[in-house]
Amino acid sequence: MIVGNGAVDRRLASHIDAHDLVIRFNLCGSFAQAPSRTDVIAVCNTGRPAREMLGSAAWHRHPAVRDAPEIWCVRPARLFAAERARIVRDHPELDDLCDDYTGSFVTLCDNTGRRCLVIDETTHRRAAISLSTYAPQPYVTPSSGLIVVEHVLREWPQADICLAGFDHAGWAGHPFAAEHRLIDAYVRRGLVMRLERHV
Repeated sequence: MIVGNGAVDRRLASHIDAHDLVIRFNLCGSFAQAPSRTDVIAVCNTGRPAREMLGSAAWHRHPAVRDAPEIWCVRPARLFAAERARIVRDHPELDDLCDDYTGSFVTLCDNTGRRCLVIDETTHRRAAISLSTYAPQPYVTPSSGLIVVEHVLREWPQADICLAGFDHAGWAGHPFAAEHRLIDAYVRRGLVMRLERHV
């Protein structure tokens, strides 16, 4: 169960809990709408989002963050280091986006008895290739949601993968229109399903 930060009907909470693995993102923006179990927090481990989460007592105390036994870092440091020149050239206001905080998340996991996973470069390349079919406008990086979907499809190809709270809207640096079309294609192929359509 992959729960995005978009709208989630409160009535879906019990259906979310019924899954074997529940993944949420960053600030867990949809948790208050449908509070339920959390097994993984997938985080942007570079730039301002990482720095703000790590420095926020409220984030550390959030029930989903506090209870999750795993943290997944969605941005491999080497890939984003290689992308820094391009990103700063095209988006000078994002000069800190590639600053890597993976070590701080690893330390957090070590100190709290959790597992830390860094999603690898292969998953990012796979996401970029899949997105290219839909001719996205120039973008900075795929969303954490899409990277996690690609990771789960690769790691557990036989699993029943369900999505909720995927509004495909937010930061302009993500290619949300193309991601929406790609996820809809995955739904048509039976690779994933949207929970809202099956309850």
